[in-house]
Amino acid sequence: MSIRHTVKVRGGATMAVAAVLALTLAGCGGADGKSDSKEPAKTSAAQPSSGSSPSAPEGGNSTAPVQVLATVNGESGIVLTINSVAREAGGFVTVNGQIKNTGNQQFVKTGAWRGGERELSGSGESVAGATLVDKAGKKRYYVLRDTDGRCLCTTGVAGIDVGATVPFFAQFPAPPPATTDVDFTLPTFATAAVKISG
Repeated sequence: MSIRHTVKVRGGATMAVAAVLALTLAGCGGADGKSDSKEPAKTSAAQPSSGSSPSAPEGGNSTAPVQVLATVNGESGIVLTINSVAREAGGFVTVNGQIKNTGNQQFVKTGAWRGGERELSGSGESVAGATLVDKAGKKRYYVLRDTDGRCLCTTGVAGIDVGATVPFFAQFPAPPPATTDVDFTLPTFATAAVKISG
């Protein structure tokens, strides 16, 4: 009997202490209208962005310069810069870069960039007209499509404001592993000779 009685007392004491602590904490947290939940919000808001895109703010922590493989000019002051041409494990090559409007008016003639693309009428313009050419192998590669026929490339580029930069990507079937030198072409731009990495 004494064991059972002791358990009851300990259980009752634990509940009493818990009740007193709960009341104390409730009184401290709500009396001045302040909440401790603000501290985690400050921490998460202050975390630096993990993005490493060329358009990252100047105040970012990244000190690595953006690689430039090629820069070619287009019409009306539009400049295309290629930052990477990487061979991927899935059997394709991804081209990443940016297009900048260095002209003195908004550029809206992006329709030529989509080539013969027909599936993107509701998504705006694209860079589906881009090609990779393996001159040594005498083969031209077109932008890959998904199972719905949409390009694996940047879409929705309706225009580029003066001074604005638009990032782009396009994925192509990978040339043979021995091929490293290819020509990248996007309509209205000069051809860019680039090397495939990876």
